[in-house]
Amino acid sequence: MKTRLGSYMQRVKSGSTLVITERGKPVGRIVPISQSVETRARELAQAGLIAWSGRKLSRARPAVRTRGKRTVAELLLEDREER
Repeated sequence: MKTRLGSYMQRVKSGSTLVITERGKPVGRIVPISQSVETRARELAQAGLIAWSGRKLSRARPAVRTRGKRTVAELLLEDREER
């Protein structure tokens, strides 16, 4: 990767996402900063990984709701401290 970093960065600047592997196993990803959710969804649809009509995406509902005023993150940290 060191010897071709310039060409990889150029690909990222043009909108490509690169997966970094070590001995064939993915270990990281380089993604463009300015990539919107719609752009990423379009790329995934073109790759055949998702089905998307191209319409604007609606806001997702939270998968879980908490009782009380604590956030999911606070509950997770509390659970980790107990273990």
